[in-house]
Parts: sequence; structure tokens; C-alpha cells
Amino acid sequence: MLLSGKTALVTGSTSGIGLAIARALAAEGASVMINGFGDAGTIEAIRAEVEQRSGAKALYDGADLGDATAIETMIARCGSELGGPDILVNNAGIQFVSPVADFPPEKWDAILAINLTAVFHTTRLALPGMRAKGWGRIVNTASAHSLVASPNKSAYVAAKHGVAGFTKSVALETARDGVTVNCISPGYVWTSLVENQIPDTMKARGLTRDQVINDVLLAAQPTKAFVTPEQVAAFALFLCREEAQSITGANLSMDGGWTAA
Repeated sequence: MLLSGKTALVTGSTSGIGLAIARALAAEGASVMINGFGDAGTIEAIRAEVEQRSGAKALYDGADLGDATAIETMIARCGSELGGPDILVNNAGIQFVSPVADFPPEKWDAILAINLTAVFHTTRLALPGMRAKGWGRIVNTASAHSLVASPNKSAYVAAKHGVAGFTKSVALETARDGVTVNCISPGYVWTSLVENQIPDTMKARGLTRDQVINDVLLAAQPTKAFVTPEQVAAFALFLCREEAQSITGANLSMDGGWTAA
């Protein structure tokens, strides 16, 4: 299989896009460390499923990505118990919707910590091992909001713009190391992150649920369809292929044409 002998660490992989990516990498033979929050029994079922898909090993680490020490422990555990990571997928993200004048400072700090600062920590810790092997793949889940803005999402937009810039900078640093660094920028993907922001958007804009879905979320996407987690996972998997060796430093849109205009 394509990724036999490789180890992948996927943050935010107990649901949504991250889980789809973990499944896709496992299906190609990678050992996988999943990370995220949720019910313990559900997470164990996910871990067992991912392990069965890979025929290799799957572990779960519940590191809080807002805690640099917890991230260091997670990366060290991945190395000692699985090897690697050879593939790092920075996918974890949180969201909060509010006008900037009313934006709670603690929400700003949390969004920047999880969506951006954690990407720095995982990357700086994973890179030495990748360089030593002469092979690595770093895939960051950015967003269409890494390229364009929407109202009431100042922290998220700032963080995702930061992810895109960070991706480019690290790609230049690793260009001769056999390591590629890219970000995928999906439009609206139907996940719990999107679904959970609907009530806040309803409140902020005075809209119904259907109006938020059709007139706010899908209004931006010319296809008028949500991106699926499986589509993003397939793209991430391609970036791990040898054929993608020359793709690095790219911000790759997957947004139904949102940012084409």
C-alpha cells in the first residue's frame, strides 16, 4: 500500500474532516495517531476502526492543542510508540461568531491558540524527524477564509490567514529536505464545526436556520453544495503521494468556486 511503513498524526481527527483524513491515510497502510475530544467509548471505536483499516497500529492521544506542553508530549509519544510522524495533518479548529466589538477576548485567544499556534508547535516538533529521514508531508487545513473574509469571524479569518502564511514560510525552509508543506482551503464542509456555528449566525444576523444555510453559507459557493470531508481527505492523500513532491508552499482551494471571483 502507498503509505505502508509511514506514520501519520492527524489533529482534530475524532470527527469531521480530520476523521475522514485519518481513515484515508490508514486505508493506504499508514499507522495513525488520532487526536481530539469526544466520548471515550466513541473515540475507542474510531481508533479500532482506523487500526483495522490500516493493518498497522492506531493510537489516540487527547492532547489539548491549546497547551504547548501537551503537544510536546503527544509528538514524543507518537515518535516512541509509532515512529514519526512522517505525515503531519494540522486539522484541529474551533470557531466563534460575533461582531468584533463584542468578541470575547478569551474566545479570540482560544481560536488563535488552537487554529494557529498549535500548527506552529506541531510543525516545529515534527520537522527534525522528517528531515532526518529525508521525507515528510505536512498538510494544514486552512479555509477559504485564508483568502477572503466574512463578517463576525475576525479571529477565525485572522488565524486561517496566518496558517496560509506559515505554510508558505515553512515550505521555503524545507524545500531541499524532502519535506512538502501545503494547506488545503475548503469552502463550507458539512461538519459539526459548521453546523454548530449556525445558531450564532442566526442570532448575529437575525436569520432563520434555512436562511443561514442557503443565504450565508452556500451563498459564497457557486456550486451551491457543501464540500464533503471525503473530498478533502482524498486531496490530502494525494499530497502524500510521490507524484506530489513538487507541490509545496501551496494554498490549494477546494471551495466550489468561492474564491474564483
